[in-house]
Amino acid sequence: MKPVRGSWRTATVGAALGLTVLLTGSCARFDDSTTTPFSPEPSFGAAEIAPRDPDAAPTTTPEDLDRPDGPCIDPDPNVVATCLDTTGGLVMLPDGMSALVAERRTGRIMQVAPGQTPVEVATIDVDAGADGGLLDLALSPSYREDGLLYAYITTASDNRVVRIAPGDTPKNILTGIPKGTQGNRGALDFYSPNQLLVLTGDAGSPDSATDPSSLAGKLLRVESLVPAQSGPAPQVALSGIGTAGDVCIDPTGGIWVTDRTAVEDRLQRIDPLGTVISPVWTWPDRPGVAGCGAGPGAVAISLTGGQAVAVLVTDPESGAVSAAPTLLVEGRYGQLNGAALAPDGQIWAGTVNKNGDAPGPNDDRVVKIPVPAGGGGFD
Repeated sequence: MKPVRGSWRTATVGAALGLTVLLTGSCARFDDSTTTPFSPEPSFGAAEIAPRDPDAAPTTTPEDLDRPDGPCIDPDPNVVATCLDTTGGLVMLPDGMSALVAERRTGRIMQVAPGQTPVEVATIDVDAGADGGLLDLALSPSYREDGLLYAYITTASDNRVVRIAPGDTPKNILTGIPKGTQGNRGALDFYSPNQLLVLTGDAGSPDSATDPSSLAGKLLRVESLVPAQSGPAPQVALSGIGTAGDVCIDPTGGIWVTDRTAVEDRLQRIDPLGTVISPVWTWPDRPGVAGCGAGPGAVAISLTGGQAVAVLVTDPESGAVSAAPTLLVEGRYGQLNGAALAPDGQIWAGTVNKNGDAPGPNDDRVVKIPVPAGGGGFD
């Protein structure tokens, strides 16, 4: 789950990941459960948003009372966009009031905002077989100036990262990530202006995830971000990833990673000094961890099979979790996938109900999910 891009950390950006290993001999190519109440309250955003009963009717405002009925019109005021194809990743735009969402199977990138019809920004040619396609998006750290997007996609031959400039065709940044009949999911987030974190799935091969010569099943640090220019090979920050969920960064520079294995779903963390804390939390019932977002005192994770957002209270210094997660909007919107944190402290998430057998009439959707009030901001 990606926050709005703004000022960059100065104290933590330069911290080396101490357990980072240089990837050698690879095919990398650089070319053109139970729940508990919040105690203490989590800290996500500046807004004071009260907890909401998941069984209660949606709240309304005066402008919502005149909301029309009809195809692709959802009466829930927390629904941002409707009638999308099944979604991939989602990232907030700098205005904090709109977002870009990926349609996994169509390859379309859609701009969505409350009260507005979704607008197609770009389309990428992808192979959407199995769980592949247009899987995640990240904004350039200087997006306001250059308008550059980065995307994790599946092609006919591999999974890869591409850069998209306005009015141009996608350019390859990292290719050769193994492709399989499953396990193609991947995620992106910028750790610093010059370092892109790339989370790759195991492509259905757990052995590849622990093979140092393979790009599969890894969290990679990529610093060669200019198409058609050679640069340093990606470095491995974490290995043994199953089906990739998401990667997100907290205000201290800690890196959080979600993934799914055959035994359990996991939340892992790398602290700012590079120490891997694995796992921070596990889900033996495997609810399908997906998008994530980290504040100074909590981590939120969208659950696909669990049809909810799980919020775990964390120690602001150590990142430790000592209580079971609280579930938000359980069952209200169906299966949730990519997510992003807005400046007002609300979570925006995309649904993937068209992946199943019984999508709703307005699926798939982007929704806003209020979280209980917390101190501090998402710095």
